[in-house]
Amino acid sequence: MGLFKKNPFGHNLFIKKWLIRILALLTHKRYRGFNTLEIEGSDILRNLPSENVLFVSNHQTYFADVVAMFHVFNASLSGREDSLKNLGYIWQPKLNMYYVAAAETMKKSLLTKIMAYAGSVSVERTWRSEGKEVKRQVKMSDITNIGTALNDGWVITFPQGTTTPWKPLRKGTSHIIKKYRPVVVPVVIDGFRRSFDKKGLRIKKKGILQSMVIKEPLDIDYDNESFDSILEKLEYAIEQHPSFLKVISKADLMALEEENKQRRFRA
Repeated sequence: MGLFKKNPFGHNLFIKKWLIRILALLTHKRYRGFNTLEIEGSDILRNLPSENVLFVSNHQTYFADVVAMFHVFNASLSGREDSLKNLGYIWQPKLNMYYVAAAETMKKSLLTKIMAYAGSVSVERTWRSEGKEVKRQVKMSDITNIGTALNDGWVITFPQGTTTPWKPLRKGTSHIIKKYRPVVVPVVIDGFRRSFDKKGLRIKKKGILQSMVIKEPLDIDYDNESFDSILEKLEYAIEQHPSFLKVISKADLMALEEENKQRRFRA
């Protein structure tokens, strides 16, 4: 790889590689050390095409979720079997890997700007801005940028747009799927909100068993399925459909809501 080679967004790949290496070195013990990340589905990742893959996941923290995915995806592609053992997997990371994030969040600090350079496709939220509810039209340039990222490689998105569980999925995700026809891979994570603060930067509690399950790609009829049908399929796949609430006790749900309030207060 040349020193001056860039990706479609103008980011220098040599710099991006070193940023990913450094961030991985600094965060590895968060998933294999202070806490334990249980992984399922490494073999699925190795059988995916190198581009036009959309990972759709539930969301529990701003940054710890996606950092964990960068670890898991690179470890799996380098031959690890559901394990993050031996950080050497990050020496040659997959550089055409991106994640969708709010532009407002990625501009807040030097750290977020570094993380953005490492792989963010920043978009303007249509429903919230600076802590206030808003209603804005989707920027077509944001959709185009996600399409550019898909054309180049893999993209991770959190279609609920919030770390609060069981919120409705944003319709923009189904529009992206219909327009660009990616391979859609569901990911289900757990344990991150118990391990980290809301931003996913501070370790809140050690000894937590985290989990990440990569599921088989969804069967989607891009031509004939409606946007709503695709969203419902995604809700079931990432276990965020309202029907999943039926298997959670009222006491557990109240405890989860109280935990979310505490996390919002600390953030």
